[in-house]
Amino acid sequence: MALRPQLRRPTLLAAALTLVAALSASPARADRCEDTAKELKNQIDGLKISMNTGNMVYLTHPAAKELSLGCRGRNYSIELYAKTERKPKPEFFALVASAGAIIFTIPKPDVMTGSSRCIKRMGILRGDKISMRFRRLNMECTRTKTEASIVVTRGKDE
Repeated sequence: MALRPQLRRPTLLAAALTLVAALSASPARADRCEDTAKELKNQIDGLKISMNTGNMVYLTHPAAKELSLGCRGRNYSIELYAKTERKPKPEFFALVASAGAIIFTIPKPDVMTGSSRCIKRMGILRGDKISMRFRRLNMECTRTKTEASIVVTRGKDE
């Protein structure tokens, strides 16, 4: 029993559209973390992507000893980690500000102010580990006898 010609054409059209949609709906593409790392590389001079492992993208830059971009943690959606010598240079603060502005889509001066406040608060009175919140960003700064580091995150619910 054959379908009438009037019913066959819409059925074939619907099947063809479904097939086209299935094949072109989601091309293979990098996740948000890799996209952000590529954007950082394109917009910050001297930044290079060195390695990508699951949730972490390791970056290199002359102003930092270590630099990484972390994605999808338990309490955060994206994280920026940077480490330098104990007394950070202005280039380090500029790097953190540029990367933070791109990653968290907030103005560069806000990230610069927050990161410099966090690192400069460490000392005899407050200790070698500071946690603070600035412009909806969570910042945690730590230092040892030779190094200082900062971790900038934004909560999943923000």
